[in-house]
Amino acid sequence: MDALILSCGTGGGHNSAGRAVECELVSRGHRVTFLDPYTLKDQKTSSVVNHAYISLAQKAPWAFGAVYKLGDAYRKLPVRSPVYHINRGMAPILAGWLEEHPCDAIIMPHLFPAEIVTQMKKQGLPVPATFFVATDYCCIPFTEETDCDRYIIPSPDLTEDFRSRGVPAEKLAPLGIPVRPAFMRQRDREGARRRLGLESGGVYVLVAGGSIGAGSLEETVGTILESFDRVHVIVVCGNNRTLYESLRQKYVSRCTVLDDTPCFADYMHACDLFISKPGGLSSTEAAVLGTALIHVTPIPGCETINMEFFSSRGMSLPVTSPREQLADACARLLSGDAQARMVDCQRASIPRDAAVKIGDLIEKTVAER
Repeated sequence: MDALILSCGTGGGHNSAGRAVECELVSRGHRVTFLDPYTLKDQKTSSVVNHAYISLAQKAPWAFGAVYKLGDAYRKLPVRSPVYHINRGMAPILAGWLEEHPCDAIIMPHLFPAEIVTQMKKQGLPVPATFFVATDYCCIPFTEETDCDRYIIPSPDLTEDFRSRGVPAEKLAPLGIPVRPAFMRQRDREGARRRLGLESGGVYVLVAGGSIGAGSLEETVGTILESFDRVHVIVVCGNNRTLYESLRQKYVSRCTVLDDTPCFADYMHACDLFISKPGGLSSTEAAVLGTALIHVTPIPGCETINMEFFSSRGMSLPVTSPREQLADACARLLSGDAQARMVDCQRASIPRDAAVKIGDLIEKTVAER
């Protein structure tokens, strides 16, 4: 089977979910191409699309929240969204690429490629089996105006949300959010610490703000270091270079500052506690691995809903004000049996084998076609 995974660089979670599916399909002997569809037009288009999202989320999360609310209101109107119409011009471009690179399945962990594929169908262009992979714990605006063969959603609890928005119930597959194999391995704290050169008996708190380094990370790191004497903080800044330089200058000890790292799974294995904005993918990775999790300062919109989904099921502790609430939340999870209870809740609600089940679904759907 030849599979095409279409994603965009507007957030690392979409690409990580796509890579997880890629790993699973490759392990089964299938051929997989991973592509940002906007690069087929020109590199500038891809850069503009990705940069606009990242800048808004990093520098003005309140504005991002306003845009999300506007999208949520717009979906109630009897017209298609601007996103739908903007992607019309991409349909013949992707169709032309597919003529030269035919495939049996298209997997899309991002809304924008799903809009492109929908436009292809509207224009009567040939399309193989299509799979949309939701990477947040809600039906984000405009999902309902796409036309895919199957919609892979994070939980059976979200079936009604997607169905009520207009996604046909028979197309929904509540299989979970796929994560890469490194997060599916048995928790190996000591082994990860040896690989990373960390002390066996140390107390480590991992702090991250996704691939874009969003959230109140400076306030979060400062609060932890002020509140706990024997805790070492490892903070991953992603592509937020300004944050990286600021933290490097401000904290020269008891804090390891990284920009990006290929060893993120090892750091999560090694840590006693993970503190992050509530991105759908990073939260799922923590839950699959069985890591005590604190959610801080969500980007308004789907991350607010992600935080509510996790906290309401005992899978995370929500912190809306790091300065006022974070120290107590850390103390609660660094002592006693609160961690064990949280991990039990994670195991009860988050499937570990989503990538495997998605691979099964893709193979079955393609075979039936």
